[in-house]
Amino acid sequence: MISYLKGKVQFIGPNFVEVNVNDLGYKVFCIGSFLDKVKVNQEIELYTYQYIREDALDLYGFKTREELDLFEKLNGVTGIGPKTALGVLSLASPDEIESAIMRDDASILTKVSGIGKKTAERIVLELKSKYKGKVDLGSKSSANTEDADVIDALIGLGYGADDARTALKQVDKNVKGVDEKIKACLKSLGK
Repeated sequence: MISYLKGKVQFIGPNFVEVNVNDLGYKVFCIGSFLDKVKVNQEIELYTYQYIREDALDLYGFKTREELDLFEKLNGVTGIGPKTALGVLSLASPDEIESAIMRDDASILTKVSGIGKKTAERIVLELKSKYKGKVDLGSKSSANTEDADVIDALIGLGYGADDARTALKQVDKNVKGVDEKIKACLKSLGK
């Protein structure tokens, strides 16, 4: 089982990166926000999940163990495969996804291609029990809902999810309210 890789980026594809580890190349599927940040010949470290089936042997890579843990939980849900789980992780940070699950908010999951309302609700139902005892801070929760609304609005205006999240992260923490955050994001995206 391959659980970790450290090596140089050989090639960057649309949804994967080829990593050279001691003259052996590994094709590793990753989320878009990670692929946007890496460059050819850059040394990287990835926590990996090896997916084996009859017709394929795939590797999925993650920058943090937290992302890997959430990926494994999502992949364990009935009817959710690794590509769909990777799609969920590309929507938001693991904290935001976990917070949505703890609040029974399946709406964030329906933004992934192939996940409808019923599937999203099943994901929330199956994963909620895995977060028992974990506390979702109420103040963070309202901020997360507000941030999700801002991202939804930007996506509705034609921006990509990764671009919307990046712009939102650049907004001054003193800016309050969905409308004001959207305006600030649009200024950032317009540069």
